Amino acid sequence: MSIAKRVQQWATFARTWHIYDCTWQNPFESAALVKTHLMGLHKPIYHPMNDCGDHVVLINTKEIALPGDEWIKRVYFHHTGYPGGASWTLAWQLHEKDPTMVMKKAVYNSMHGNLQRRHTMQRLHLFSGDSVPDEILQNVTNQIRTPRTVPQRLDHIDKETLENFPTIMDYPKDYILR
Repeated sequence: MSIAKRVQQWATFARTWHIYDCTWQNPFESAALVKTHLMGLHKPIYHPMNDCGDHVVLINTKEIALPGDEWIKRVYFHHTGYPGGASWTLAWQLHEKDPTMVMKKAVYNSMHGNLQRRHTMQRLHLFSGDSVPDEILQNVTNQIRTPRTVPQRLDHIDKETLENFPTIMDYPKDYILR
């Protein structure tokens, strides 16, 4: 076996680390992308009973964007197991309590419910901000491309660029913008 084939085979069987930025991303579209890397669906050796998935690091989970009025309408159910232990929590309330929980539940629900789902979720590392511990960041070798481009905020653009930006029309000095 040639050296190139050995490296290719090693890369197929090794667990690699991926990073994904959740800023302005739909958590349910993102969960489908993250699921493929967590379960190992992108590898040629994938089999449902084979545990060949990779580690995925999700950053900026507090910056997710639910479509429409999903923050108000989406409800998460939890039951303690005791009589009367059912509770329903709105998405915005859950996001306020723990900014990583909406993304975690989206990834968990995107995977099929089998015996490996809990073990697969142990390879998911969630961070609400962009600060990641160095021991995790050293392992990251790949970045998962986001499906939605993030526009630049106006308050993050410097004044010089704004002043030099071409204007379509000049308003009169006594004009009041409403």
